[in-house]
Amino acid sequence: MNPVAERPVFEGFEHTWLVPAFYVLAFIAIGVFLYGVIRRIQRYRAGRRQPWYPDWPKRLIRATAEVLTSRKIGRRDLYTGIAHGFVFWSFGFLFLGTTIIFIDNDILRLIAPKLQFWKGDFFLAFSVVMDISMVLFIIGLGMLAVRRAFFAVARLNYARVDNKPVDRSNYKKEDWWFLGQLLLIGVTGLLIEAFRLVADRPWFEAYSPVGSLVAQGFRATGMTPQTAMDWHFITWWVHAFLALGFIAYLPYAKSVHMLASWASLTVRNPKAGIALPPPPSETEPGLPLAPAAENLSWKELLHFDACTKCGRCHDVCPARNSGAPLSPRDLILDLREAISGFHGMKRPGAKVGHLVAESDLSSQEVSAALEPGELIAPDVLWSCTTCRACVETCPVGIEHVPIIVQMRRSLIDQGTMDGNLSATLMNFARKGNSFGQSERNRAKWVKEAGVPVPDARKQEVEYLWFVGDYASYDPRAQKVAQALARVLTHAGVSFGILYEAERNAGNDVRRVGEEGLFETLVEKNIKAIQSAKFKKVLTTDPHTYNTLKNEYPAYGLEVEIEHYTELLDRLARENRLPVKYPQNVKVTYHDPCYLGRYNRVFDPPRNLIAHVGATLVEMPRNRENSFCCGAGGGRIWMGDTLYPTKPAESRIKEAKQLDGVTHFIVACPKDLVMYTDAVKTAGYEGQLEVGDLVFLLEKALGLANEVVEETVT
Repeated sequence: MNPVAERPVFEGFEHTWLVPAFYVLAFIAIGVFLYGVIRRIQRYRAGRRQPWYPDWPKRLIRATAEVLTSRKIGRRDLYTGIAHGFVFWSFGFLFLGTTIIFIDNDILRLIAPKLQFWKGDFFLAFSVVMDISMVLFIIGLGMLAVRRAFFAVARLNYARVDNKPVDRSNYKKEDWWFLGQLLLIGVTGLLIEAFRLVADRPWFEAYSPVGSLVAQGFRATGMTPQTAMDWHFITWWVHAFLALGFIAYLPYAKSVHMLASWASLTVRNPKAGIALPPPPSETEPGLPLAPAAENLSWKELLHFDACTKCGRCHDVCPARNSGAPLSPRDLILDLREAISGFHGMKRPGAKVGHLVAESDLSSQEVSAALEPGELIAPDVLWSCTTCRACVETCPVGIEHVPIIVQMRRSLIDQGTMDGNLSATLMNFARKGNSFGQSERNRAKWVKEAGVPVPDARKQEVEYLWFVGDYASYDPRAQKVAQALARVLTHAGVSFGILYEAERNAGNDVRRVGEEGLFETLVEKNIKAIQSAKFKKVLTTDPHTYNTLKNEYPAYGLEVEIEHYTELLDRLARENRLPVKYPQNVKVTYHDPCYLGRYNRVFDPPRNLIAHVGATLVEMPRNRENSFCCGAGGGRIWMGDTLYPTKPAESRIKEAKQLDGVTHFIVACPKDLVMYTDAVKTAGYEGQLEVGDLVFLLEKALGLANEVVEETVT
């Protein structure tokens, strides 16, 4: 019968003073760790105040689920997802194993020896789990090292898009140090087990399957038990120094994301960018171009610490992909360095390009050392389309869009903006629309619709249709409004509009940073909406849909909002839109940012495409991964000088590569305008037809003069 399986924690320690020496080192490491954590908490407390959240239990559960699943890390990058999963879960089990040994050896052994459990069957199961975890830990780290060294992942070179002469070689060094430190901890841990097995030859060696294989290799080289025990002693201390050093260093380096990520995900706003917060009060200043710590909220400071420099936001940004000077990653790193230096570590006299890093300077002095606009140039901020792709893809919950908008508010206050944008904002102030046209012209499109369009202020209707600027004034988008009016009338839907009382909803006005003008538009629109008699609000423009649905409630408007694709999809399912002429064409569909990524309306447009009989070929980047047309965030009102390549042209070229696709379908008036122009400038006029989804439906219902009957190729 085999004896009880167990082993001493400090096996081979001939000098008793070594054990207390280890505990002294451990307490020092923990003290340095706690000091680093306290420093960061103090810095958060110095930040601008922000209300605490009432739904902490739900937030903690949601954040824990995201951390445990790491779903965003593996999305669209399976290799990295697997590698990170190996590292994350193995590290968790190894940490749990160390905790178990601490509880058994340092607590129960002293106060309740009879309750010690690290022996027998539990010990055998523990050995198997720890052995496999250690190997998977090493494999995962090896995969990440290979990826970094040989895969030539562009985002990992930290190249800037604005060509600032900033030396970021320290980032690469830090990445390799972080990876190498963990890899050495893993390898030395495995070697300790192998050397122990060579020295002891326990009967339960098989319960350390990988360690046993390594031990057999050492035995094959002629290693004696005494030599193995000598190497065990040396390796044990190397492993201890590495592990304790990692604990001490954790709050001061890239590894801080292991603490900050979970906290960042807990406090993140699921509607970040979807519903923007109002500007901070005068007593709590907002975010200028060269901010000090107190200009940032404690949550923003926490987000900066959580950033792992992974570059996912850098990859998906339409501005960066189009050659504009914005990279969401660079923005966050610049702000972090300006506020706290390199990961909060003081480096006397350190400078990072034009940025002054924290040495013995206070955050106020750091801010004063920067000229306005030097840290974050206006062109960087005006490049943003507020598409929210950065927020969507960030695995640690950083909220880029609200930060950019808040800094744009500083630019608006200074009058630093594109001339076209300035003129457009003046149009809003004078006429309530971006075109600067008379309010009386807003409903001129009704004359050519061919159906009655009631005034919802005078006649009770089921749907109050908030048409929006482009569908009201742009000749191309007016055809969308006219076609939709005919389709709704055909389906027997009761609807009406506000005529001259409607103003732009203000979604993009707010996102360029003109908060005062936004509030003026909101006040006038709510007054007009409340003067009408209706049950629900219908929108044509996803931008309007977003702000009415997500931002107007804060100003007292509580109504049910639908995008026209949602309504038409429901009408089709109720058999109120019977198809007379199936559209036998191959189409692709572009998910508008404000309809898809912002509000998760993905299926209704696709259902309608299937309803009319068309064949849908998905774009490579679709649904929440859709690529912005470039119109959002007020970009449609600005010049193209910041964009060497137009995002809309890139999208059209992407669609043109799809086999047999002849129609590019949109569900946003701004998209119709942007992509109609892009087809021409890209040289595909006559090869790819851009059309709103309602055009396809109108033809299928037999309401249009021309019915498309092309053959699917």
